[in-house]
Amino acid sequence: MSIDRLQAHYGFTKMPFSRDIPPQGLHPHPGHREAVARIQWCVSQRQLGVVTGEVGAGKTVAVRAALAALEPARHQVIYIPDPTVGMRGIHTAIVTALGGQPAFYSGVLATQTASLLAGELDERARLPVVVIDEAHLLGNQDLESLRMLTNSDMDTGANFALILAGQPTLRRRLKLAVLAALDQRISTRYAIAGMTLADTVGYVRHHLQLAGRADPLFSDDAVAAIHQASRGYPRQVNNLAVAALIATYAADKAIVDQQAAQAAITENSE
Repeated sequence: MSIDRLQAHYGFTKMPFSRDIPPQGLHPHPGHREAVARIQWCVSQRQLGVVTGEVGAGKTVAVRAALAALEPARHQVIYIPDPTVGMRGIHTAIVTALGGQPAFYSGVLATQTASLLAGELDERARLPVVVIDEAHLLGNQDLESLRMLTNSDMDTGANFALILAGQPTLRRRLKLAVLAALDQRISTRYAIAGMTLADTVGYVRHHLQLAGRADPLFSDDAVAAIHQASRGYPRQVNNLAVAALIATYAADKAIVDQQAAQAAITENSE
């Protein structure tokens, strides 16, 4: 089945529950709003922040929304989606983003990274904002290296902001004694939980409205079933909602009912 046929069937102007929604169009449920506010505060204070949540909880979405609100002329965002490149890869990404030519030797590269981060604020009046996604994949030695990177001026006034976003294992690991020095430097930490049923209802309605349907397309019990199966995590709500739309189309029905929602849940659990 083509997306065009599905859109035409429901009268959508675009497909709902997609991942390409611009930041200003995201549904501001309480957990999302809180995460965005924490990240923005962390950036404004030039601090180290940690945002955690289960897979599909909306960590990256919240980071994207917070970064989109920053003034480009005053911030230099350096986003690292895959920390398995190791500290050399992270240092190289930072140096390259700041216009430098990465040094060959790792020790020199680390010093060069710290110097360029400081120079960006001092010389160009732009605050570097380093964001490391999937940060639970960082090793303890990598995390310690990040602490050393923040060490230069953290006590007298930092010259960059650092955001670590990852799964709950990151939060637990930071409590290990070996990482105590880094843990003490974290100024804000926030764990994104799943949405409540009321949040999920609002979330589904919001996405349908963005797609051009203001009327109730999903029955209350269909949304309740999707909420329970997804535990209120936005990505899974998206997946189940789209599958339920397809099931409803296949059954030639106008409203997504509990039966269609259950078919979507069963399909996604196999």
